[in-house]
Amino acid sequence: MPAPRRSVLLGLAGLSVLSACAAPAQAQWSAGRTTVPDFADLAEHVLPAVVNIAVLSEQTTTQIPPELRGTPFERYFRERRGRQQVQGAGSGFVIDPAGFIVTNNHVVGNAARVVVALQDGTELPARVVGTDELTDLALLRVEARTALASVPWGASGAVRVGQWVLAAGNPFGLGGTVTSGIVSARGREIGAGPFDDFIQTDAAINPGNSGGPLFNASGEVIGINTAIYSPSGASAGIGFATPSDLARGVIEQLRRDGRVERGWLGVAVQDIGEEATPGGRNRGVQIQSIERNSPAARAGLRPGDIVTALNGDRVETSRALIRSVAGTPPGQTVRMTLMRDGRSRELAVQVGRRPGASG
Repeated sequence: MPAPRRSVLLGLAGLSVLSACAAPAQAQWSAGRTTVPDFADLAEHVLPAVVNIAVLSEQTTTQIPPELRGTPFERYFRERRGRQQVQGAGSGFVIDPAGFIVTNNHVVGNAARVVVALQDGTELPARVVGTDELTDLALLRVEARTALASVPWGASGAVRVGQWVLAAGNPFGLGGTVTSGIVSARGREIGAGPFDDFIQTDAAINPGNSGGPLFNASGEVIGINTAIYSPSGASAGIGFATPSDLARGVIEQLRRDGRVERGWLGVAVQDIGEEATPGGRNRGVQIQSIERNSPAARAGLRPGDIVTALNGDRVETSRALIRSVAGTPPGQTVRMTLMRDGRSRELAVQVGRRPGASG
């Protein structure tokens, strides 16, 4: 199966309605029959906070026509065609009336210029406050004469499979578009990075929807539309949104510091099943290798140790361990429970700062 294709250019944001609030879009269920919800009031309420994002970026063009390579024209080509401006588009949403806008990192990329268009047609130059490649999130700031319409964060952890959702954005550059669907699945891993935990939805998400919000029935953002699976590049009913519970902390850090700092241990880990732990009572995460002079090495961790808990909370998968450590501020000490030589023990580990975007 081909890898999921990201909805990077030309689309509106996706917004989804779920939740079980007494909102206009809530469906009623009785005796096996469902009343299709009316999203009109919800769309009217949230659309003013959804924006279109136009991007002018510079990229280096390195491909030289084969017939020019090794000729005097190669240098001329590189000088004249070495850099070009590329126009792209995506979606976003206002999270603070002061002009803070959330979108995807892959929408803004290495933008030389970003312009945000509001639903009333107003265009405002935007400044990139900060980006986070690992979660594919970015925060922009515009200066407006008046307070902007905004939407609040919702709790993605409360989302249930089968709930209605509404997506809004700028698909194919059309702007002001909403689509509805349901939450198809939670906790999807699509190979995008170590923090994969996507909400899957069948609400139509197309190129240009990237960075747009996914709303619940209360008009709260429970996801940021990030990727689609599609053999054709258009919606195939399988879209993925970064959950708000993950995005909110990242955006708060970007607003405060302009960057995201993550905790780091310096270990390679692997999931193991219950059968691999003493007595077969616990699942855990086995330490495969340890980087020299890393926080794990200084704390006394060893290859072969099986981590079963962090600060008293059970750890059953390597992804869960990575997320927990990454969410710990560098310099903070955590209590790690592990199995070594058939015996349970605890180690105090001072979490380090993740070097660059990997490690």
